[in-house]
Amino acid sequence: MSIDLSQFYQVFFDEAAEHLAAMESLLLGLDVSNPSMDDLNAIFRSAHSIKGGAGTFGFTDMTEVTHILETLLDKLRKQEMTLVNEMISAFLEAGDVISMQLAAHRGEGEVDAVAVSAVCEKLESLTSVQQDASAHAATAAVQPVAPVVTASQTQEDPGYGFFDDEPEPAAQKSEATDPQPEDPSYGFFEDTPVQKAEKEAEQGYGFFQELAAPAAEKSASATPAADAPPGVQQAAVAAPAAATANTAKRAPEKAAASSSSETSSIRVSVEKVDQLINLVGELVITQAMLAQSAQDMLGAGGEHLQSGMYQLERNTRDLQEAVMSIRMMPISFVFSRFPRLVRDLAGKLNKQVELKLVGENTELDKGLIEKISDPLTHLVRNSLDHGIESVEKRIAAGKNACGTITLKAFHQGGNVVIEVADDGGGLNRGKILSKAKERGLPVRDEMTDQEVWALIMEPGFSTADVVTDVSGRGVGMDVVKRNIAEIGGRVELDSLEGMGSRVIIRLPLTLAILDGLSVLVGNETYIVPLGAIIESLQISESDLKTVSGEGRMLHVRGEYLPLVALHEVFNTKARAERLEQGIVVIVEAEGKKTALFVDDLLGQHQVVIKSLESNFRKIKGVSGATIMGDGKVALILDVAALVTHHGMMARD
Repeated sequence: MSIDLSQFYQVFFDEAAEHLAAMESLLLGLDVSNPSMDDLNAIFRSAHSIKGGAGTFGFTDMTEVTHILETLLDKLRKQEMTLVNEMISAFLEAGDVISMQLAAHRGEGEVDAVAVSAVCEKLESLTSVQQDASAHAATAAVQPVAPVVTASQTQEDPGYGFFDDEPEPAAQKSEATDPQPEDPSYGFFEDTPVQKAEKEAEQGYGFFQELAAPAAEKSASATPAADAPPGVQQAAVAAPAAATANTAKRAPEKAAASSSSETSSIRVSVEKVDQLINLVGELVITQAMLAQSAQDMLGAGGEHLQSGMYQLERNTRDLQEAVMSIRMMPISFVFSRFPRLVRDLAGKLNKQVELKLVGENTELDKGLIEKISDPLTHLVRNSLDHGIESVEKRIAAGKNACGTITLKAFHQGGNVVIEVADDGGGLNRGKILSKAKERGLPVRDEMTDQEVWALIMEPGFSTADVVTDVSGRGVGMDVVKRNIAEIGGRVELDSLEGMGSRVIIRLPLTLAILDGLSVLVGNETYIVPLGAIIESLQISESDLKTVSGEGRMLHVRGEYLPLVALHEVFNTKARAERLEQGIVVIVEAEGKKTALFVDDLLGQHQVVIKSLESNFRKIKGVSGATIMGDGKVALILDVAALVTHHGMMARD
């Protein structure tokens, strides 16, 4: 009976992407002068597993590249060669090529044959150069001895499964595309006695099994079944685990960031699923209680119904939070891609840079995880190009030759804060003001530092003297600001010339749920995001001033705040005829405070956000909509857009 392997493609794609991400992470962490043998073994196993899986599914282009890669890695882990920086670069390039081939098999692009050939030639060249050097050294030191594989050598290198000990690549290719039933090398669809024992010991390894613990891996690799039949022996030694516990834990997270399947699947812990099931059970019980109480409305039945409604509300809230927790993912899914970016770009710019990651386990909504990747990438590139100085400049300034970029994430209130900081030269106030005047922007020398820093977020603004492929085209910070604003966040800048800069991004925990204050404007209900509200108060007509060029300004505790009447913005009739009859809600967005005039405050709610644009159309000043308890639709205010709206009206 033939088996349709295409049904398992997605599993292989996901697992291969994880192995590639794990390889990259380990390669970037290798100490070239004293590489960890555990890490080299783990990198080898990742390449070996990709080759085995690719051969199983007939992806021969991938097996050819991984075979050459594996050959060089195998010699390194056996200490037959010495690791050099050129090898690290070649391994990373090989990973990029394999990732490109993987994407092509997914149907997401084409393979660059020139890049594939170049990587293979580079790997083969490194192998031959090292081999020649090693052979020459051995000849000069000792008498020639015919190579003999001893029993001890076999025990030290038992192999890891799929295509071990091939005499040449051609044999490997044939074996990969035409597996024999009597030699179940892959162990995917059959369980030999040895494989069953491995599963019981939790040492299984492959594309349908979890990574084993490091201790189990060490034991499996140290005691191969040397006397077992060929098919059984291969299955027995095909059970290594990740090199370390940290590697095993990080690999799935880091891989998901680079895997294009990220948008179609989420990995969740068993505890979260169990919690969800338990809460659903509680909800069903409460619903049954309500049904019974509804039949017994006489006497105390009404009280039972009310009690049941309270219980239902609590359970529903718990269920909602449990479901949302499944969407929460560690920000390491995004952070994991930056070590490679920093390494490559620092080499390109001839700078020495260290990347520090803090708070990688901070959780954020999956939808936000996918949307902050590009803004963070631009910020890191900016820090490398504009922030960190050259080695010569840093030494001349009395700094460490190696600059530092820090990516930090943490929870603060109902938000997630992400910081991108560097210890570079900082922002140059005079240069920014000069460039702004050249572009005709309304600036003055008395502007505060925060106002000056905000200028670099203007569209097309750049202080770069030379346009390169890294920066200088005036496209960047304004896009970062806009993209962050679109997901309900805001960007802040802080800098000290000569000491460094810091970009702070504040994001909501989730895109799906919002804590808000419902307000009444005419006959309509609107939701103001709670995180944007500073206070609400009643005022008198005497507090209102008219300022030329600024419109109506409200005097509150020594501050003059622009007043935005929501009934004018949304063209509806207000219930409050005078200022004293309404309520003013003071909000803050992008560092600016604004007073919103409404008829009344209705209450605080946690609402589920619905996209207004996808279901109706985009409305200025509105970021979404929600359905209230009475079944009516309430619009969610876009506070940042309302602040901008006031500025436009004032200029008009």
